[in-house]
Amino acid sequence: MASWESFIAATTSGAPAHTSVVPAPAAPAVPPTLPAVPQQGYSPADTQQHQSPLPSLSPFQYQSQPTPSQPSYQGIRVTIPQQGSISSSGPTTPTPQTPVSGVPGTGTPIQETDLPPEMLVAGWRKFWSKREQRVYFWNRATGESLWDMPVGHNAHTSLPPGQHPPLPPQQQQQQYDPISDPLGIQNPTNGSTSSASASQSTANSSGLSSGLTSGLVSGLSGGVSVPPTALPVTPPGPGGGGIGSATTPTSSTPLSPSAPPIIAGIKRRASEEASGAPASKKFVLAGPWDLELATNVIMFERPPITLPQPHPSVEVLRGQLVAKLRLGYQEMCQAREGIDAPRDSFSRWLMERKVVDHGWDPLLPSQCFPEVSQSMYREIMNDIPIKLQRPKFTGEARKQLSKYAEAAKRMIETSRNASQESRKIVKWNVEDTFQWLRRTVGATFDDYMDRLAHLKRQCQPHLTEAAKQSVEGICTKIFNLSVEHAKKIREKHLQILEENNIREVGVPAVSGLRKVWCYPVQFTTPSPRPPPIDFMQDKDTTCLRYNGESLRINTPYFYKLEQLYRYNCFDDRKFELFLPRVWCLLKRYQTLLGTNPNEGHGTQGGLPVTVLECLHKHFSVTFECFASPLNCYFRQYCSAFPDTDSYFGSRGPILDFKPVCGSFEANPPFCEELMEATVRHFEKLLSESHEPLSFIVFIPEWREPAPSALLHLEASRFNRKQIVLLPFEHEYRHGFQHFMSKSEVILKSGHGTVAVWLQNDAGFSRWGPTPDKVDALLEAFRPGRERDRDRQEMLSPPRRDTNAEAPPPYVDVKSAPSLLAGSSPLAPPTAPSTVVPSAIMSASPSPAVPSAPASTSPASTTTI
Repeated sequence: MASWESFIAATTSGAPAHTSVVPAPAAPAVPPTLPAVPQQGYSPADTQQHQSPLPSLSPFQYQSQPTPSQPSYQGIRVTIPQQGSISSSGPTTPTPQTPVSGVPGTGTPIQETDLPPEMLVAGWRKFWSKREQRVYFWNRATGESLWDMPVGHNAHTSLPPGQHPPLPPQQQQQQYDPISDPLGIQNPTNGSTSSASASQSTANSSGLSSGLTSGLVSGLSGGVSVPPTALPVTPPGPGGGGIGSATTPTSSTPLSPSAPPIIAGIKRRASEEASGAPASKKFVLAGPWDLELATNVIMFERPPITLPQPHPSVEVLRGQLVAKLRLGYQEMCQAREGIDAPRDSFSRWLMERKVVDHGWDPLLPSQCFPEVSQSMYREIMNDIPIKLQRPKFTGEARKQLSKYAEAAKRMIETSRNASQESRKIVKWNVEDTFQWLRRTVGATFDDYMDRLAHLKRQCQPHLTEAAKQSVEGICTKIFNLSVEHAKKIREKHLQILEENNIREVGVPAVSGLRKVWCYPVQFTTPSPRPPPIDFMQDKDTTCLRYNGESLRINTPYFYKLEQLYRYNCFDDRKFELFLPRVWCLLKRYQTLLGTNPNEGHGTQGGLPVTVLECLHKHFSVTFECFASPLNCYFRQYCSAFPDTDSYFGSRGPILDFKPVCGSFEANPPFCEELMEATVRHFEKLLSESHEPLSFIVFIPEWREPAPSALLHLEASRFNRKQIVLLPFEHEYRHGFQHFMSKSEVILKSGHGTVAVWLQNDAGFSRWGPTPDKVDALLEAFRPGRERDRDRQEMLSPPRRDTNAEAPPPYVDVKSAPSLLAGSSPLAPPTAPSTVVPSAIMSASPSPAVPSAPASTSPASTTTI
């Protein structure tokens, strides 16, 4: 629970502008400490400063690095007034929102911002002096500190209460007073600057604060309370200037045109409050990703999950049981139907079952209805009586026709469930086919393919009826075995928790009414102590070994996992659990995809890097709906496994993720049930949100027959535009890119791809698919573009621009429609750039759909 509380506070410490600040309720007694903010940029290799793009790390660096303490958070709470609430009717009523600041400790709880709004604007903060054991007040703008609460004792009405006009230079030496300056900040003997520079700094700070106060008051109508401080509109994180960024304003930073100058000799503050401190160096990891892009996705706050945290010994057991289940599936197909298990069928079965599964195991289905999987049933039936493949030559087509006729006759004769009528029809069609083969000489390739299609149309319904009971038995048996294996894994988890004296914790109550920046999945159950993991690394490959089982990963992807872990894991700043969690991650995906190199990559393929760059540049996409820590491009994404992937930035499965604002890319695995559930989920989100929401969906163009997901997409009322990419005219990245050589990663697509823009009205007005933007996307899909990009980066590495579009602030539910107003804090979308498509993409797209009234009109389609 401590990691959950600290994470919620950390992710919301950068609250946006236009907020009102109210004191939080008193906190229970804790030891007195100065307020602290957790540091975001801790690295296990900070002492090396990453001298090369791919530094060589030794195992001890993940276990022996110090880290700052993590205090609990109480702080202020922020709300956003309802739209139109700034009027002469008076101040608005605050609503409790996400805490964004820290608290000190025991005795009477001291809150830094527990002051009147006028004093907060003037730069005053309240702290606890450990030396004197009493409260004192400090002004961030002037450096002045007082024992007593500042009051409006100066006669200068232009200055806020508690601020004093700058003293003449000749009086600077007598400024120190043990009553008004108890910490000796202005004492010349403590190393302060000269009187002239101190006077100039104080004057500059006072001028900024007074100008800020008068500007805020003059900009509001009469009777409206002045906002005490301005909060940042960028999301937390290293890319967006969030937690740990020295240049990003926090809840205690006064709103000013420029940061006030640093006064030498003042009391040392936290790094986030050192407004003039030089920005620390930030390591940017190069590769086919951009982990510095901040998110623009907002969601409702959600509770942590009750799944136990992963453990290497549990993953070993899960891998053994899943491999046993996969082997049993192959043996049952061979014994009962005389065919091999369809390729990737088992992996697709796991994904299809998770659409309807309510069990607790993240991989194996254990609570599904109905028990018979339609995906597995359909794929087995398609391979009965034999698996048909597209022949290349006329001789192969003739041979396949003959084999299909013989297998159909043999199956119908040996089946005990076939009716007499079915036997007659199948035997008659088989004999007719054999006679055609004997009397036909010089038939063409198309003749054989037409005859095969005719024979299958006549025989397949009767063969399906004869094999129905047997195939359903296979599906039911596999599911029942999966339930038993899930129970064994559950028992193993409970045993480990008991050995570590850890009790399972229930889900804490969450109101669900607060809107926050999207954050990774959190846990209710603490992590048990993991076993040691052997770590070996060379220039190209990193090997992790546990209990004699080694898992390999390309070294650049290992550093990628390290960077994602640094950005997203909040309970292990010392990287003590990093290696065990990486091993569990690799083992989980190996278990999902299988050990056969010919399986699995179809479910994990990704879009080319040039396409994702284009989506971010022209449509402000910052989130992938189907990714993994191994193949993600952004540092925020949804993935299949919330337990192993959450440490590396996963927001959980997409069907459990409910955003209200943001721009997304969705490239689902080729599982029809999952694609259909995803489209329905997107439509529900679009219909419920009034804020800008956009999903750019890429699915295969299958037409014979067309999957229900494709038909649903094309008929959706949120379909603003769709384009079609022809087969072999665009590329994908291999699903095993994390351990394959770079030359084998790019694959040409053997099927067409449909890209559809699903957007609500606000999303269409902000990120609509204009002709120039669509042309740029078509150009990014052109084959060879990613190789050209890599070659250009090697010749002249570009200067990375990490300034993403500023996302909207935290919004109260009652004022959600305010984001649609003309004064939305979102920055306008990037102006589209004109890109001339290549020769194979010369067809220009149709005009963009008009904005408001066109929500129900059919979308335009472009084929390339």
